[in-house]
Amino acid sequence: MPLTLPEINLYPLLPALLPAATAILIMLADVLLPLKNKNWLALLALLGLGAAAYFSLVLFGANASAFNQSIVADNFALGISLVILFTGAVTILLSLDFLAARGLDLGEYLALLMGAVSGMILMALANDLIVMFLGLELLSLPLYVLSAFWRTNERSLEAGMKYFLLGAFSSAFFLYGIALLYGATATTNLESIHAAVSAPAFAAYPLFLMGAGLLLVGFGFKVGLVPFQWWIPDVYVGAPTPLTAFMSVATKAAAFAAFFRAFMVAIPTDVFDWRLIMALIAVVSMTVGNVAALTQTNLKRMLAYSSIANAGYILVALVAGGAAGLSSALFYLAAYAVMNLGAFGGLIALGQGAQERLTLDELAGAAQTKPWAAAALAISLLSLAGFPPFAGFVAKFFVFGAAVNAGYVWLAIIGVLNSLVAVYYYLHPIVKMYMNPPAEGWVAAPARTPLALGLAVVVVVLFTIALGLFPSEVLHFAQAAMVK
Repeated sequence: MPLTLPEINLYPLLPALLPAATAILIMLADVLLPLKNKNWLALLALLGLGAAAYFSLVLFGANASAFNQSIVADNFALGISLVILFTGAVTILLSLDFLAARGLDLGEYLALLMGAVSGMILMALANDLIVMFLGLELLSLPLYVLSAFWRTNERSLEAGMKYFLLGAFSSAFFLYGIALLYGATATTNLESIHAAVSAPAFAAYPLFLMGAGLLLVGFGFKVGLVPFQWWIPDVYVGAPTPLTAFMSVATKAAAFAAFFRAFMVAIPTDVFDWRLIMALIAVVSMTVGNVAALTQTNLKRMLAYSSIANAGYILVALVAGGAAGLSSALFYLAAYAVMNLGAFGGLIALGQGAQERLTLDELAGAAQTKPWAAAALAISLLSLAGFPPFAGFVAKFFVFGAAVNAGYVWLAIIGVLNSLVAVYYYLHPIVKMYMNPPAEGWVAAPARTPLALGLAVVVVVLFTIALGLFPSEVLHFAQAAMVK
């Protein structure tokens, strides 16, 4: 019997390997060079992310693969990787002074963050269910620790515990789904699953459908779809604010990348038409997220419910399917990254030292004490609401347009109506900041905003405006992102 050597090609894996290698370097440097000022570790982390972004751009258009097609660096995966890497870089800038003001260790934080980024990119590159599961666990384990990173804060510890317990529960569903699909098709490769299911002699439909359903549960938990969203508000409120920003964007991007690939490649609609099920989940997620956000007085909790609604909007693109659905989803994720990072960055910038402005009452009159930070938060919220000429309006236009072109006019109408409902709770904080007198304890002139924080907020706000005014370049990039 001839010996078959495995295909070993690490080049397509470089976008995921470089953040992992950077995490190891950060841990070694933190121990071996214990300097008092650890901000230079952030520079090392940014260089690692920059190198990964460079190779993502180099690989774009090459459709490289590795390990017998279990890793596929196609344009869609690389586009998602760039969104994740950008989010990681902005999160580092948002975190520096936040951690210093609370006495939290930067080296440990950065190493865990780089590990999560590596897992997210691996999940986006995966063309095999086992590799997806490895990416899922690699991104989840650091996030469990990071959610409870503020060890002296009870809410942070509670967030870490809840995320760990529910995350482990959802991982079990996902793994069991993989086992059932393997039992039905004798493979975990997505293209091979498609070929097995499409074969005329395929008869294991009940087992296959059960496996697909359990995969949906696992993905639904990670992206925050109803009814698997219960962990999101408590975890988002308890986790450190920069990490909340990171989780709300990067985790969603990675999980949706795997979600889209698994259902568009492995589960053909001619065998099992899952589009109506996805459409109903999208409607429920949009509606529950927006209605629940209406009553929130804590802005982190409000943005948590907003993320549930936005998961519903992105799911509309999966229902639309095809090139239009895929490109609109990638554009939406890019736009959601900059406007959500802008919202959380504005919240952090409005704080003073270890004190944060998180409730509507605390935000009262914020425009008088920190006008630029209030403006950044206002622009980001207007974009999330879908006001032109910001990124959110263009993103929703493309997603709903893809749904209309695919024949789902009713789904697009429900999405538009949900966007109108969301206008109220996005405008409420803006009214508080600009129309109310300053809240007690916030009247004094604030200290100067740290350079890294100010730079991060300005950059994402400028991108929010630019994607709304000049979307064509990013849209062309997104249209080139096809799932292989």
